[in-house]
Amino acid sequence: MADGLRKGLTSYGDAGFSLFLRKAFIKAMGYSDDALDRPIVGITNTHSDYNPCHGNSPQIIEAVKRGVMLAGALPMVFPTISIGESFAHPTSMYLRNLMAMDTEEMIRAQPMDAVVVIGGCDKTLPAQIMAALSVDLPTVVIPVGPMVVGHHKGEVLGACTDCRRMWGKFRAGEIDAQEIDAVNARLAPSVGTCMVMGTASTMACITEAMGLSLPLSATIPAPHAERFRSAEASGKVAAELAKNKGPKPSEFLTAGSFRNAQVVLQAIGGSTNGLIHLTAMANRTPNRIDLAAFDELGRDVPVLVDLKPSGDHYMEHFHHAGGVPKLMQQLGDLIDLDARSVNGQTLREIVAKAEEVPGQDVIRSKDDPIKREGGLAILHGNLAPRSAVIKHAAASPKLMQHTGRAVVFESVEDMTNRVDDPDLDVTADDVL
Repeated sequence: MADGLRKGLTSYGDAGFSLFLRKAFIKAMGYSDDALDRPIVGITNTHSDYNPCHGNSPQIIEAVKRGVMLAGALPMVFPTISIGESFAHPTSMYLRNLMAMDTEEMIRAQPMDAVVVIGGCDKTLPAQIMAALSVDLPTVVIPVGPMVVGHHKGEVLGACTDCRRMWGKFRAGEIDAQEIDAVNARLAPSVGTCMVMGTASTMACITEAMGLSLPLSATIPAPHAERFRSAEASGKVAAELAKNKGPKPSEFLTAGSFRNAQVVLQAIGGSTNGLIHLTAMANRTPNRIDLAAFDELGRDVPVLVDLKPSGDHYMEHFHHAGGVPKLMQQLGDLIDLDARSVNGQTLREIVAKAEEVPGQDVIRSKDDPIKREGGLAILHGNLAPRSAVIKHAAASPKLMQHTGRAVVFESVEDMTNRVDDPDLDVTADDVL
């Protein structure tokens, strides 16, 4: 039997009085005894006017609540901090751990039998998963989904690979102020996360590969109706987890689950941040990420997904080609298909249902990869005595071996002040 409202009673008195007090106050919001006697599914709310990535989270929350109630449980929404990457000064990385602490303590402090965490912008999913793995409460993760693509003069645009590319053209004088303003209005045509294989998309794919979110949830575009149907289904799964008291993450996440995440990270040409976040997530469990083993894995796992910045397409194209299930099907024996998903299925069952899309060229076979080796590699040397990670799949081939002077700036501000100085001693072969 689920604990529901009886879980984690406060210390205002004995258990009977504490429950009496809790019910008295919550009834102020109009709840009936029938509602309050049901298993509780907590739902995180990371909506913020400073976070357009999560602009669809109110609709996602409503869909999750609908699914929870259809399955006979009580949804309870609670806020946590929200991290919008381009609005966090001076950087967002330190806020990841603050968000992990906030989310973890709110899950622990409030009565819930299962939790649904909703996030997307770069540091959010890692923070939420770190929290969920520490608490080890039955958890369903819902990515908010990627933006749809933009268009400019017949060219497909996507944040944020094309942000830097187009800004570079403007700085070089190849396009004027009027055109860069037009581009600015078209780079992010909808709410949702960046639609290239940046950190947000990477973490959503890793999450699905680990089985913490429902099949296809990583790639459904943020504004699409399918996104909200998936959220409703996630609410139903969370309600069943609440009623059955599990499985908890510790009961279905295995070493194979974490290895699958690493394989998918290499095969999608994922973000270097993906390895940093996956390491932090694993550290909340008995599992560990070994950098040497990850580097070796990259020599065996090819890049199969043709997405910017390593390829040509965007997340919605990845989705319509079959998404993560199709990718894992193509990876074959590189994936531990006995690993389980939060929906109760094995990955073997999930990939068996992967959609066949005739003629699609976004998800390649192992015989026809984008790159023969995985997207990431571990570097060692005097510049990185404790190692570093590089996304070589997105690097210009001519720069893979390069000799040039290092032109050193003391800070971003120093670079900004001096980079346009005509007297700066710099050549095309130098490294800034």
